[in-house]
Amino acid sequence: MKDSLYHTIEKSTAHRSSRDGVKNLILEDPKLLNELLQIAFNTSDKNHPKACWALELICEEKIEIFIPYLGIFCDSIHLISNESALRSISKICLFLSKNKKIACTPIQEEKIIECCFDCLINTEKAANAAYSMRALYLLSQKQDWIKDELKAILTRDISDKTPGYCFAVKDLLKRLK
Repeated sequence: MKDSLYHTIEKSTAHRSSRDGVKNLILEDPKLLNELLQIAFNTSDKNHPKACWALELICEEKIEIFIPYLGIFCDSIHLISNESALRSISKICLFLSKNKKIACTPIQEEKIIECCFDCLINTEKAANAAYSMRALYLLSQKQDWIKDELKAILTRDISDKTPGYCFAVKDLLKRLK
């Protein structure tokens, strides 16, 4: 089955219908989620961003099947540097920070916070930064120290940033007051 999953990922594209095909394969057989994670976090595999895209869609639709793999996810998110894969990872971090039913351990939460701050500081893509800053804002409801760090980063010079990034910053700074 792994070969079949890998082949499906390999043949997939960024088109939504293609990504949905991978997602549906996993939703039909959730045991494949472990294999999907192995591909997603194997950063030497050129298809790892595609696996991350599918993982994002799975978490968006049915995050509860992801709970048993939360430890693997949190232990591995620091490995991701590809901007396309990072977009999906930062969005999954946002899903996790929004979800009241999923209780991350303090260590898992710390790893998510670290990933989001790293992404916010280092990414070139506005969407990655926006998902990360929103996740951090939600996590700051539990850990107050995040607010000061987040404000410090968001109030830096943004004159060279995209309009989307600037909008997200302004929106969050209003909420942080």
